Amino acid sequence: MEKNKKTTWDTRTLVFMALLVAMNIVLARQLVIDLGFARITVGSVCTILAGLWFGPAAGGVCGLTADLLGCLLKGYAVNPLITIAAILWGVVPALVRLRTAKANRTRKMVFLCLGIAFASILSTLVFTTAGLVLINGYNFYAIMPSRMIQWAVMTPVYCAVTCAVYFSPITSVIVNGNESRRVA
Repeated sequence: MEKNKKTTWDTRTLVFMALLVAMNIVLARQLVIDLGFARITVGSVCTILAGLWFGPAAGGVCGLTADLLGCLLKGYAVNPLITIAAILWGVVPALVRLRTAKANRTRKMVFLCLGIAFASILSTLVFTTAGLVLINGYNFYAIMPSRMIQWAVMTPVYCAVTCAVYFSPITSVIVNGNESRRVA
């Protein structure tokens, strides 16, 4: 009989998740070009990395926490559809990574970019746009062209930054931290 596997996060993982949430808040709420209906920021990369490094649940929790805290800090009302979009940034690419665990580096990179593009479509074009239209009252036809431009410009940026960080030596330090901290 197989035991029921339970996801638990140790203190080290929780600290890294908190650090990624803090980085997301700084990048998405402070270092941002805010156009009202569109934001130019790379804050979502932190949520994507949380999912890639610690699993889809951790990515979703980081996205949720960053969105809720960011709204609180900036004085925004929480928009549930935009919160779902923030969660998807951490979950979708992580699920794609789990499916390509045994692939070579090039294949992993291609599928990771496809996962980021899919998350970007869901988050930027579907859920965030729906939140802006349904909750905030924006006109769909007025904002959709600029949201599509934002998606087309930012998705390659998300892919490039995420791949540069994820396929760097920092991933092995973060994921296999106990093995890299040897006492001399």
